[in-house]
Amino acid sequence: MRDGWSRSPDAGEAVRFLEGPRTRRFELRLALGIFTELIRGFRALHFVGPCVTVFGSARFKEDHPNAHLDRWITFRHFFVRKVMLVKYAYAFVALPGGFGTLDETFETATLIQTRKIQNFPLILVGREFWRPLTDFLHGPLEQLDLIDPRDAARLRVTDSAPEAVAAVGVLAIPPFGLRYRAPRRRWLLNE
Repeated sequence: MRDGWSRSPDAGEAVRFLEGPRTRRFELRLALGIFTELIRGFRALHFVGPCVTVFGSARFKEDHPNAHLDRWITFRHFFVRKVMLVKYAYAFVALPGGFGTLDETFETATLIQTRKIQNFPLILVGREFWRPLTDFLHGPLEQLDLIDPRDAARLRVTDSAPEAVAAVGVLAIPPFGLRYRAPRRRWLLNE
């Protein structure tokens, strides 16, 4: 389901947003728009239920979202999207992807490392794809004491979708007290 309350910014709008300070009126209008987008995001996602954020290459046309999505929401501002991706998720699964996927993966790893989010599984799917990254984490970064080995060990790497789902089940469901519930039958609806 796509919510039509927001549209993606065109390249010119994104450039204008990032090119530096503007007039106070422009900045105020921008801040109000961002606040409105945050509120709409909160309202759209609050009652969705337990979510898992899945990232990978986003190279598809916006008019044709992934057929496996339950809900599709477009945010104009990338940082609002980042807040929503983490706020309403109980796990993060990263599929092979480019800069955006790496950005979201490291942003999430940093939030876990700094304990802004806790008990949050970060699962990388595709052992061969992620091997250079995990070798770099466990090699030079650990050896130079730039990261704690426990932080690198929090990343779970798998080739198996069932294994990724099982990891979410073990690492996210009990710590957050989540449970699967069958929908309650309604006699009025003859269920």
